[in-house]
Amino acid sequence: MPHDIDILIEDPRWQALDVTARAAIDATLAACGIDHAELSLLACDDARIAALNADFRDKPTPTNVLSWPEEDLSPDADGASPRAPTPDPGGALALGDIAIAYDTCAAEAAAQGKSMSDHVTHLIVHGTLHLLGYDHIRDRDATRMEALEVKILGKLGIADPY
Repeated sequence: MPHDIDILIEDPRWQALDVTARAAIDATLAACGIDHAELSLLACDDARIAALNADFRDKPTPTNVLSWPEEDLSPDADGASPRAPTPDPGGALALGDIAIAYDTCAAEAAAQGKSMSDHVTHLIVHGTLHLLGYDHIRDRDATRMEALEVKILGKLGIADPY
């Protein structure tokens, strides 16, 4: 069953994002054993993501990707598996929202010598994993998340970004 992915393109430079984003999200959810889920993606610029970063994280600077999970699925123990998301009473599995900033992504891709497409795919996989309770603050959690990112990206034909 296809996922319900709502993509809002606020910055026209993201016009080609749709196929890349859907493939990245589909591959991430498949790797995590999720058959059907709902989430949204905002494709914006640095000014918009800086405002969101200020509003939600008290960091008034641009960043590459932000995520807002519908529920906290993070594990209690460092390196443990995140908890499974809970469907609502109607059976829908709403995961949350992701925002991605064109300017920062383009600058990072250029600085790292990566294609914009590969870098953005990685960041969307990364943001989707955050919605599923993965994080990189604690060491073993970071190792687990990065290994899963590498596995998912490999299935998409993208080299290890680390």
